[in-house]
Amino acid sequence: MFNRFARILAGLVLATTLAGQVHAAPPQTVDGVTRIHLEQHNGYFAARETLAGLKPGTYEFVVRNEAGKVAGFQLTDGGGNALDMFPLEPGETRTVRVEINDSGFRYRCPINPTPWYEVGVSR
Repeated sequence: MFNRFARILAGLVLATTLAGQVHAAPPQTVDGVTRIHLEQHNGYFAARETLAGLKPGTYEFVVRNEAGKVAGFQLTDGGGNALDMFPLEPGETRTVRVEINDSGFRYRCPINPTPWYEVGVSR
């Protein structure tokens, strides 16, 4: 009896945990431009869309500062060549459009230091 109760309870806990999971949607491409939303928090970025399986092309990065203090956004291609860089006031959102080649891209916050997020692309 206890064993059955324990299995049911474990199943309910697992179901509740999985129900709270949020899965990133694939990015949407409209008129040849793929849009990616990023939120800067204290020490990390959160992406609304999945960054797996991206292809070379034109991208719009919509970046929002949720850190509660001045932050920034630095974007380079996979070889480290600058694509864009700008500061963001708390709550500010900026959009940048760039061409991403087959070397991929990487981004970080140089003001409120975050690690580089390196994203590869496939053909």
